[in-house]
Parts: sequence; C-alpha cells; structure tokens
Amino acid sequence: MRMGYGLHMEQTQKLIMTPELRQAITVLQLSSLELGMYIEQQLQENPLLELKEDGNNETEEANTLQEEGAGDERTRENDVDWQEYFHDSSDLGLPKIERNPDQLEYSYENFVRQIPSMTDHLMLQFSLSWCSISERHIGEYLIGNIDGNGYLQITLEESAAHLGVSVGEVEGVLAVIQTFDPVGVGARSLEECLLIQVEQKGIKDSLLRQVIKNHLLDVAKGKLGRMAQIMGVTVQEVQRVADMIKTLDPKPGRNFGSPNDTRYIIPDVVLEKVGGEYVILVNDNSIPRITINAAYRSVLNQDKNSDTKTRRFVEGKLNAAAWLLRSIEQRRMTLYKVVNCLVDLQRDFLDRGVKYLRPLNLKRVADIVGLHESTVSRATSNKYIQTPRGVFELKYFFDSGLINPSGSSTSAESIKKTLREIVASEDAKEPYNDQKIVEILKRRDINISRRTVAKYREELGIAPIRKRKRY
Repeated sequence: MRMGYGLHMEQTQKLIMTPELRQAITVLQLSSLELGMYIEQQLQENPLLELKEDGNNETEEANTLQEEGAGDERTRENDVDWQEYFHDSSDLGLPKIERNPDQLEYSYENFVRQIPSMTDHLMLQFSLSWCSISERHIGEYLIGNIDGNGYLQITLEESAAHLGVSVGEVEGVLAVIQTFDPVGVGARSLEECLLIQVEQKGIKDSLLRQVIKNHLLDVAKGKLGRMAQIMGVTVQEVQRVADMIKTLDPKPGRNFGSPNDTRYIIPDVVLEKVGGEYVILVNDNSIPRITINAAYRSVLNQDKNSDTKTRRFVEGKLNAAAWLLRSIEQRRMTLYKVVNCLVDLQRDFLDRGVKYLRPLNLKRVADIVGLHESTVSRATSNKYIQTPRGVFELKYFFDSGLINPSGSSTSAESIKKTLREIVASEDAKEPYNDQKIVEILKRRDINISRRTVAKYREELGIAPIRKRKRY
C-alpha cells in the first residue's frame, strides 16, 4: 500500500458558532431583567451604543441623519439605521403613546418602606422594659443569637461564659424576652415554643401540656389511637388536643422577613383579553432603549482620511452594535411567535381554568412556529407571562399528560386539580385511600396507577388517609 501527500479540494457544510450567533442565543434566553443588565454592560463596553431618550435627542439625531444623507445617496455598508424600530410601541403596530411632560415619572406610591426585622422588633420591646446595664448587655446578646424562626441558637451556659455572668442572670433575661411579641420567641426547642404560647394564651389544659411534652412526634404521624391507649383517654380527646396544637405557630419569627427575601416577578409578556380575543404584548418597558451614536458613525461616513486602526475599530464596534440591536429584535419577534402559538393551543386553559390545560411539548410548538426545539426552549426559559388567570412561567404551559381510553388527553396539572377536588369532597370520617381515588379517577376516564396518585398527592401536600381521618 502506497502512502503519500497530495492536495485535494472538497466542499463541505458545517455550522460554526460565530460571536454574533453566540450573542443572539444569549440574548434570546435572557429574561427582561437580565436583558436590561446585559444591555447596561454592553453600553459600557461599546462606545457606539447610547441610550435613546424621547424628545430633543431624537429630533436632533433625525436632523443629523437627514443632513448626512442629503448630499450623498450612495449605499453605505456599515450604516444601519434602526430608528424605525424604536417608533413601534407594541407588537401589534399600535400608534405610539405620547408622554405627558408634566406627568411625574415616579410618585411616592412607587416606593416601599423598609419593614423592621425581627431583631429590630425585639430590640424595640427590650428598650421599653426596665433593666440594668448588665441585663441590657445580656438581652442584646441573646436577641442577636435568635434565628429567623424565632429560636435561640445558643445555650445559657455558653452565653454566661461569653458574657462573664451567672447562668441565673441569663435565664432571667431570657424569661423577659420570651414574653415579647411574637408569642413563642426566644424558645430553645419546639416543645418550649408551644408551651410558651399555651402559657401566654392562658390555656389551662393538662392533657395538652402532656401531649406537647411527650407525644409531638405521634401527633405529626397521626397516631392518635396509639396516644389514646398510652394516656388512657378517648381518641376524640386526643384529636381535640391535636387540633389545638395545630393552631399554634411552630415558627413564630417567620412573619419577619429580611428585605432581601422579597422577590418581584417582571412578566416578559402581558396577555390581555379584549373583546373575546387575547392580545399579546411583549413587555420591554424595563429594557433600556438603545441606538447607535451618530457622532461615531460620521467617522465612517465623512472622514475618509481617518486613521486605519481607528476606522477599523469603529467598524467593528458598529457591527457589534448592529448585531445587538438585531438580536434584541429577533428575541422580541421569536418570543411573540412562541407565545402566540401557546395561546392558540392552550385557549381552553385561559378561558376555563387549569382543569383544561392540555399536554404539550416543545416539539409540537417548534413544528407549528417553524423553529428548532432548542430555540423554543431558550425562548421560554426563565420567562413569565401575565394572563387574566395570573402570572405563570412559560414552561408551565408545557405539561406532561396521558392519553385517555376515549382518545382525549389530560395534563398532569389537570389530574392534580381533580385529585384535590376529590379529597376536598370526601367524608372526613371515612377518607378515600389511594386505591379508592384511582377508581374514582377511572370512572372519570382518567387511568393512572396508585403509585402515581400517591406521587401527585405528596406534590400537592395532601396528607395520607391516616392523618386526614377524623374521629
């Protein structure tokens, strides 16, 4: 076999991930808030990009472009005018809404006051109580070691050793803190927390105290019959005590959240029902409006004798700016197409509720819209839609399901809704077990296994039959 070198010409096709394509993919999968942050970053890196403002700046830019094009009608390769895009105020070609210059952009209703934390709430109450300087230091130290649920995370011995005081002094200050609001704060265990609440509510029930001290785990597991045998009382008495325990708060500090715990969802798409039809609006109010700086463009259009490196730099930044604007527009149109398809396929859900949510996958939407499945997945990733039925993640509309014997399909969310209704309508003294629920669903033309019923029941937070039964 002979081996040698040679030159051959061959024509092949391959997909190359260019920087422009990578940027378009990145922009497509960003939410509105993330896209706003991405644009802010690009504004710092690309000098040819600038924020577009309404009013005089827009007029001045239009005049500048008109003057530049008056004497030169030749084609300009690098001059991309995206001004027409920003005249559009919606996806439906609605006329642009003029702003009232006298109207304030922000009002006092746009600001939210900072709520006090649990530590601030306890310190305010402690400052109003009479105590010595030593007790004040102990109280501040103890309050600082109370976690977000309202429990003390340090022992009395450790506190006394750290502060150089006796355990009795620390215990006395802790007793004062345990009288503060919220009721049950400063406890060192769940039993102590519940007992503090019983004490402050003035409940005189020895059986209730006995159950809290010795049988909390049995109450959680629903073993009321076993508890009745051990304590020598009726099951009805144990159930009465268990109902009283469920009225107590096991985490008294959870109502005091940190300001950072608040999460706001900015919907990427707003769906409004107008005259029986659904109108889709891509929400780009939170996205900065950007345009290409006309001053830098003049370097390419007028100054033909400029430095080669400078011209090459401006050309590169101009192309990058044009690709960014094109990627944002492509994201906007792709998102509109996908949402429009989802609205058509899930019309029954929007009109009648979650029980009519249809099973749907990415492939079906991709085939209808004419896009790849990965593109549809990126377009719906981390994005939310505001509908007349609430705010949902776009992935919520892609729900798995099963095919019924009659040929119709039922989504998993619809089955869960039906399961919740069945449990809500059952007799509390004789609740349905999982097998009975399977039979009821089968009569409704929904065939699922007992294991699937148990899985859906756990996802919905529905307790098993032993915990739902009433005596």
